[in-house]
Amino acid sequence: MKRLALLLSLFGFSFSAMTAANTPPPKIESIVVGGGCFWCTDAAYKLLPGVTHVTCGYAGGTTRNPTYEEVCTHTTGHAEVIKVDFDPSVVSLDSVLNYFWSIHNPTQVGGQGHDMGSSYRSIILYANPAQKAAAEASKAEAQKIFRDPITTEIVPLTHFWRAEEYHQDYFEKNPEQNYCALVIAPKIKKLQEHFPALKQD
Repeated sequence: MKRLALLLSLFGFSFSAMTAANTPPPKIESIVVGGGCFWCTDAAYKLLPGVTHVTCGYAGGTTRNPTYEEVCTHTTGHAEVIKVDFDPSVVSLDSVLNYFWSIHNPTQVGGQGHDMGSSYRSIILYANPAQKAAAEASKAEAQKIFRDPITTEIVPLTHFWRAEEYHQDYFEKNPEQNYCALVIAPKIKKLQEHFPALKQD
């Protein structure tokens, strides 16, 4: 609770409304991040205004066309990740990254919560030098809040492999499923309570 409050005070999200009626279609940007089970990170990022789409997938490893079952063996090198598409005229890359530190524990080693193994590690995969610089700066600021060292990897994105269809929008489609009801729903409720700017149900 206290950490969320500190994150809120340090990382003010920057949103801007588009006012021109004939504004051209926005240029959507994307960044790939992982912070444990991708069902959780997917649901959390869909709350952030300016995020236009979230896709669950796998990245960071060497196996081509990995399946969920293969990734769960923790032998592919891949992490469960999400590709966050966002409108930079509404939410900045810095805000998208700063939000990342509030939705999981980036100091945990070997997994996230009870989801253990390298596929659940904390990771940011950058697509260009600007994203790398932004990720490193955001991590440095976040470290001022966390007592333990942040373990998040910041690595180049070589390929994003889209996860199987049944993983997409999982929380929305399966709110009564045990993991969704017991793990994701409380996390979403806590985020909405501490960050009033987030989308509400």
